Amino acid sequence: MKQGTLYIIATPIGNLGDITYRAIQTLQEVDTIACEDTRVSGKLLAHYKITKPRIALHHHSTEKAIESLVSKMLSGESVAYISDAGTPGVSDPGNALVAAAVEKGISVIPIPGPSALTALLSIAGINTQTFCFMAYPPHKKGRQTFFKYIVDSTGPVIYYESVHRIVKNLELLSSIAPDREIIVGRELTKIFEQTKRGSVSEVLEYFHTNPSKVKGEFVILVQP
Repeated sequence: MKQGTLYIIATPIGNLGDITYRAIQTLQEVDTIACEDTRVSGKLLAHYKITKPRIALHHHSTEKAIESLVSKMLSGESVAYISDAGTPGVSDPGNALVAAAVEKGISVIPIPGPSALTALLSIAGINTQTFCFMAYPPHKKGRQTFFKYIVDSTGPVIYYESVHRIVKNLELLSSIAPDREIIVGRELTKIFEQTKRGSVSEVLEYFHTNPSKVKGEFVILVQP
């Protein structure tokens, strides 16, 4: 029996129009769609009138859930995996499913598309031939080391931060390197999209004096 295929599909990070035609076509053709959150993905799928069966698969899913999907593919079914937003596997779930599929010899095909990481890099206006992506800073242990590494880096460093920690994040970075130039992307591709550029201290002051702007998802690029 011919094995199925696993498709890792990038989805919009905000604007539903940012999905590729190939991604829509693939989602329409697969047998099952595994989602980080079926409710979140349901909105996207409903928008494009895609009614395929959905299965939840996230960071806390058991090995049994992964084995069930692998079993489907071994029996010939095709499966797509989508995270809540952006490219799965890039600071998003999906890696465990890919690893399990590869181990069984199942073909894994990427369907590229939106990513907050590449979105900010594309408008940075600096040399990004080499850069370092650091995902999310640690909440407690290792946080100081994380920012010290960023400051000491000889190339640009980009990372994500949540609305709950962005100000504390910038305060810590300012205590180490207040004059370092940074670019902060907020709510990229969404209605209230904003890009703020300046030194760490300048950007921090902006958010201190404009607390209404401390909303949404953030991507930060620290220049070397």
